[in-house]
Amino acid sequence: MVSLDPTALHHDILFRSGHIGALNVRNRIVMAPMTRSRSPGGVPGPDVAAYYRRRAEGGVGLIVTEGTWVPHWSASDDSDAPTFHGDTALAGWKHVVDEVHAAGAAIMPQLWHVGQLLDKSGASRGHLFGPSGMTGGVGIAPTATDTPASQAEIDAVIDAYATAALSAKQLGFDGVELHSGHGYLIDQFFWADTNRRTDRYGGDVAGRTRFAVEIVQEIKRRAGPRFPVTLRFSQWKMHDFGARLFANPTEMAAFLEPLVDAGVDAFHASQRRFWEGEFGTDLHLAAWAQKLSGKPGIAVGSVTLQRDLIDSFDGSGSEAADNLPLLRRRMERGDFDFIAVGRALIANPDWPRRVHREQPIVPYAQSALATLE
Repeated sequence: MVSLDPTALHHDILFRSGHIGALNVRNRIVMAPMTRSRSPGGVPGPDVAAYYRRRAEGGVGLIVTEGTWVPHWSASDDSDAPTFHGDTALAGWKHVVDEVHAAGAAIMPQLWHVGQLLDKSGASRGHLFGPSGMTGGVGIAPTATDTPASQAEIDAVIDAYATAALSAKQLGFDGVELHSGHGYLIDQFFWADTNRRTDRYGGDVAGRTRFAVEIVQEIKRRAGPRFPVTLRFSQWKMHDFGARLFANPTEMAAFLEPLVDAGVDAFHASQRRFWEGEFGTDLHLAAWAQKLSGKPGIAVGSVTLQRDLIDSFDGSGSEAADNLPLLRRRMERGDFDFIAVGRALIANPDWPRRVHREQPIVPYAQSALATLE
């Protein structure tokens, strides 16, 4: 476990404690959710628990797990990604949370439903739950090929998220994150291109948040108002990196307000590079979320790396980069309270310790995805 001296705790913003709702986090470093597909049959094993514990021992303040499937028949498109339901899978998650807590970090599962996405080959998975029957996939623009979700189907999925969140609380997790970006289910309700409904779940920006609002409200009703809920969102989609949920701060404020009212405790804004701004400014999407909502923002994007995640898909990895001084300046001026680190933590389980001690950062390489080291 990392031991930090009082001087570092006081002077380095990365190692100051922070809060997400009622949760006290020992520092500002978050492990970003990263799908690893190392849970055969959806069950996280001892290797998954050890993988997360190593990052907690390395000094991370909060771990947001890889996406986990809520208990709904169409949530999953990957049988080796973990589920968050069923006695065996939940027992595996209990081991994970106990290991992480023993190493001093907080942990939240990311709750996930892919919605209208086709399978990885682009083939149909049968009837898919989604706002308007607009099915698509990675690199495949959504088109109207299915039927819109009925109210009964919507109610069932809201129940699935709330059931998973209550399970998380009962297992000892410190909160939950809703995966609401990248073109997956909740984002399909957010985005006008995939939500063409004319009922209360569609229409303007605020109307398109209603599905997420009702999920958050039901989680808070069952798990309690002090059980933290974070919401991850993005402008871009897996098939369209130029997509935008909102064109200006006014639209973004209309998006955030009902979610804050419902009980979201922090906004995790997925952007490919933490130093790039939105709306013609140098403010990261998380900075705009924090500024407009009054809730903590969690930024992410190529921390201590030269190339972003999408660019690194060519297999060449990403060289280490010293962008920490810029990150600290952005955080010191109050842009966002937390920074999520992804690939750098795969390559460096002890990334916080290395940063604290000014030790070299191991460059990320695609080969690191082959194991749970």
